[in-house]
Amino acid sequence: MALDQAVPTQHGGVARETLEDYTLRFAPRSYRRWSPAVVGASALGGMAYMADFSIGAGIGLTHGTSNALLAILFAAVIILITGFPLAYYGARYNIDLDLITRGSGFGYYGSVLTSVIFASFTFIFFALEGSIMAQGLRYGLGMPLWLGYLVSTLVIIPLVIYGMKALAKLQTWTNPLWLVLIVAPIGYLVVADPGSVDRFLSHKSGVDLAAVMLGAGVCLSLMAQIGEQIDYLRFMPPKTAANRRSWWISVIAAGPGWVFFGAAKQIIGVFLAVYILDAVGAAAAVEPIEQFTGAFKQMMPVWLVVPLALLLVVLSQVKINVTNAYSGSLAWTNSVTRVSRRYPGRLVFVLVNLAFALILMEADMFSFLNSLLSFYSNCAIAWVVTVATDIMVNKFLLGLSPKQPEFRRGMLYAANPVGLTAFLLSSGISIAIYFGAFGAGIQPFSPVAAVVIALVLTPLMAVVTRGRYYLRRTDDGIDEPMLDSDGNPSATRYTCQVCEQSYERPDVLASARGGVICSLCLSTDRTGEHVLPAQAG
Repeated sequence: MALDQAVPTQHGGVARETLEDYTLRFAPRSYRRWSPAVVGASALGGMAYMADFSIGAGIGLTHGTSNALLAILFAAVIILITGFPLAYYGARYNIDLDLITRGSGFGYYGSVLTSVIFASFTFIFFALEGSIMAQGLRYGLGMPLWLGYLVSTLVIIPLVIYGMKALAKLQTWTNPLWLVLIVAPIGYLVVADPGSVDRFLSHKSGVDLAAVMLGAGVCLSLMAQIGEQIDYLRFMPPKTAANRRSWWISVIAAGPGWVFFGAAKQIIGVFLAVYILDAVGAAAAVEPIEQFTGAFKQMMPVWLVVPLALLLVVLSQVKINVTNAYSGSLAWTNSVTRVSRRYPGRLVFVLVNLAFALILMEADMFSFLNSLLSFYSNCAIAWVVTVATDIMVNKFLLGLSPKQPEFRRGMLYAANPVGLTAFLLSSGISIAIYFGAFGAGIQPFSPVAAVVIALVLTPLMAVVTRGRYYLRRTDDGIDEPMLDSDGNPSATRYTCQVCEQSYERPDVLASARGGVICSLCLSTDRTGEHVLPAQAG
C-alpha cells in the first residue's frame, strides 16, 4: 500500500505514544476512565503558575491598585465568557482546542496558524515560569541565573515524557500542599496586620481608563490558557444523568473557571508587592520569591522562611511547566504533521518547545515581561474570541456553522475565510493600534479592538459566505451516527486498514480506497489516495 511509507511511525513505540495521550486525535471513551472530579482537579493543577503574581504586581505598581483591580476584573469577564463554549466543546466531544478550531471557522490547514500561536504561548509562559524558578534558586541556593534557567528546563523533561496518566497523578497529589503554601501567608497577613489591606487599597489611588486598558491587555494575554485547560478536559468521561452535576461543575470550574484562580493570584500579587515595596524596592517586589519570602517572615521562624518560599516556587514551576511542555508539544506536532504529512512523534517537540523557552530565559525575557505579554495578547484574543463567537453565534444562533465539531481531513475545506478573515484582521488591526498607528489616544485600547473586531467579523463573514466553507463533505462514508442516544461520542470501534489498530467512531471515516481509515493515518496520507472526494452542492 502506498501509504505504508508515509506512516511507519504508526507501529511500535510511537504507536504506543500516540495512544498514551491521543496526540492529534479524539480521546476515546475506553481511555477516559477518570471521574469528572479527578479530571477537573488535574486541570486546575495547571493554575499553579507564579506568573500571575508577577503580572498583578507589575500592573499594580505601575498603575495603582484601583486601576489594577478594574483591569483584572475586565479581563476576567472576557476570559470567562469566551472560555465557556470552548471548554464545553472540548469536554463534550473530547477533542483539543486545535481540533475545535479546525471546524469552527478556520479549516483543516487554516488552523495551523493558530496552533503555532498556541505553541508560542506555551513556550513564552514556560520561559516566564522558568525565570521565576531561577530567581528562587538564586535567592535560596545562590545559583547563578543562567544555570537556574538550564535547571528549570531540564527538570521538566523526565516528567513530561508520559501523557495524561502521569500528569493527572502529579497535579492531584501536589494540589493540597500548593494551596496551603499560597493561602496560609495571605490569611495570616490580613489577620495579623489589618493595616496591610488599607495600604494595598490606597496605593496610587484614582482611576484612569487608559491605565485600566493597559493593565487589561497584559491580563488578556492569558486568554490562551483555556487551550491548556482543554488538554485536560478532553479526557472527561461521557456526560450522563448520573454524573451530570459533577460533570458540569468540573467543566466550568476547570474550564472558564480557571480565571477566578488566575484573577485571585493577580490581586494577591498586587497585595504582596505593595506589602514588601518599601523593604525591597519596585524591581524586586514583582518577583514571587521576594513576595512570599516577605510574607513567610511574618509568620514563622527565620530558618524556615527561605526553604518554604523556595519549595513553593519550585513546586509551582514544575506543576505548570509540565503542562506548558505537554501542551506545546501537542501544538507543534499538530502543525508539523498536517503540513508535512509525517508524524515525527510528540517527544521531538517537547525538546523543541523547551529549547525555545530556554532561549527566551537566557535573553532575560522577565525584564520586559509586560511589554511582551501586551503584544502577544492581541493575537491570543483574536484567536479565542473568533472561535468562541463561531460556536456561540454561528453555530447556535445563526445555524451557519455545523454544531457537531469536525476535524478530519477531507471532511473540511483546507481553509475557511470566516475564521481566518476575522482572526487576521482582528489581530492585525489591534497590533497596529498597540504600536500607535492610529494615534496615542486609542493605543491602550488595542485589546478591546481585538475583541470587538473578532466578535463582529466572525458572524459577518459567515453570513457573507453563507457558511459554504465549513464542510467539504457532510457524509464520512460510515452509516453509524457519530453520537449515541445520550449525545456522547459513540464508543463503537473500527479497525484502521493502514495501521491495523482499532479506534472509536469519531476518529475514523471511510477511505476512498475502501474500508476504514483513522484520522491520523489520513493526515499522513502523502498521496491523498485515501481522501474522500468533495460532495457536490
